[in-house]
Amino acid sequence: MNATLTTLPMRTGSMPLSELIDLYMAHYAGRDTTRVQRLTWWSNQVGSITLEDFADDHVHAALEALMRNASRFYAGKDADGKPIYKAKRKMIAPATVNRYGAAMSAVITWSIKRRIAPKGYVHPCRSVERQEENNEKTRFLTQEECTRLLEACKASKWRRLYLLVLLALSTGARKGELLGMRWADVDLVQRVAHVGRSKNGDPKVLPLIPAVVEQLEALAGAPTAFVFPSERVTMKAYSFEPRWTEALRAAQIRGFRFHDLRHSCASFLAQNGATLLEIGDLLGHRQLSMTKRYSHLASSHRSALVNRVLGDLR
Repeated sequence: MNATLTTLPMRTGSMPLSELIDLYMAHYAGRDTTRVQRLTWWSNQVGSITLEDFADDHVHAALEALMRNASRFYAGKDADGKPIYKAKRKMIAPATVNRYGAAMSAVITWSIKRRIAPKGYVHPCRSVERQEENNEKTRFLTQEECTRLLEACKASKWRRLYLLVLLALSTGARKGELLGMRWADVDLVQRVAHVGRSKNGDPKVLPLIPAVVEQLEALAGAPTAFVFPSERVTMKAYSFEPRWTEALRAAQIRGFRFHDLRHSCASFLAQNGATLLEIGDLLGHRQLSMTKRYSHLASSHRSALVNRVLGDLR
C-alpha cells in the first residue's frame, strides 16, 4: 500500500494488518532503529489478518512462537544491501519478546487514536501478559575495569572508539543515539550535544565532559557528517562491534555489553551522591521504576541525607 502522510482512512476495520503497519511506519517519527525489523516480523506473522479480526489469541500465539526461536544479531549487509542476521546459541530473552509485543501494541494504539480502528475497538495487546524480565543481573564496570577498558580503547585500530566509549560512559546515552549523532548536533562552546529525539521520542541534551570536548575538537567535521562515520561510506555510521570486542578482550573484561556502559554511568553517579531523579533525567527515563535498579548503589547518599537533616531528632 502506498501510504500518504496527508490522509488517513476512518474506521477501516477491514484493513489487513500488513497495510496498517505500512501506514504506521509512514507516519512514524521516532528513533527506535529496531522498530522496522520488529514490525516486519509482525507483518510476516499476522499481516493477512484484518484489524477488526485481530484478537489477543493472535498476539499470544505469535509471541509464544517467537520465544521458541534463537536470538539473532546483526552481521552486516549482503551484496544487495540487505541486512544479514545470524542466529545466536541462546534463545530470545523475555525482554526482547516484550519489545516485540510493545512494537505491535504501538501500532494498534496509534490506529485507535487516529480513528482508523472501528469505534469501540478493544485493544488486543493489552490482555496479553508480559514476560517476566530478569533485571537483577545488570552489569556495571568496576573502577579498575573502567580504567582498563578506556586504555584498551585508546590503543584501538579505530581511533574514535575511545571517544565513543567515553561518551557512553559520561552521558549514559544509548548506542543508537551516539551513532546517529552528526556534527551539527554538537555545540562545543556550550559543551553539549543535542539528540533530537531519544528512543522514547523525547528531546535530549547530552552534557560533554572536558575529555570528550578535547576529542571532538580534534576530530570536528562537516555539519551534516556523522561524528562516527563509516570508513567506506561516510554517510553511514561506523560498524564498531569488532573493535569493541577487541577492546574488551584486551582489557580482560567478560560478560559486558556496550549497553552496560549506560548502566555503568548510572552506577558511578549513584555511588557519588546523585539522586534517582537526577539519574533518571540524564538517562531519559520516563518512569522512576526504570531507575530504581540503581537505588541500592545510592544507599550511602540516602543515609548521609537523613542524618544531615534529621540526625538531631530525639
